[in-house]
Amino acid sequence: MLFCPTCSNMLISAMDEETTNNKWTCSICPYQFPMTKQFNTRHKLRRKEVDDVLGGEETWKNVDQTDAECPKCSNLRAFFMQIQIRSADEPMTTFYRCTNAKCANQWREG
Repeated sequence: MLFCPTCSNMLISAMDEETTNNKWTCSICPYQFPMTKQFNTRHKLRRKEVDDVLGGEETWKNVDQTDAECPKCSNLRAFFMQIQIRSADEPMTTFYRCTNAKCANQWREG
């Protein structure tokens, strides 16, 4: 995107009727800039780091186990913990993690 140096609005492309060339024009002020070359730039966006809202691996060290089937590997045992993630009048959310070390799938209910 290019911006007008006079009024800082975004420039739009338009056809110049006299020369049949393209130009950048401002829709607010009379600023015009002829396109003499191809404008082509790419910027690869970098994903920002995301924190584990459950606290990472340390959170799962001292939790209880229950009978719950893993949806990924069908293991019948899972670690679980309950966290209040919504308002106080809503029920708690139960988070599960498969006890199978090779799977370690995490899911939630509620």
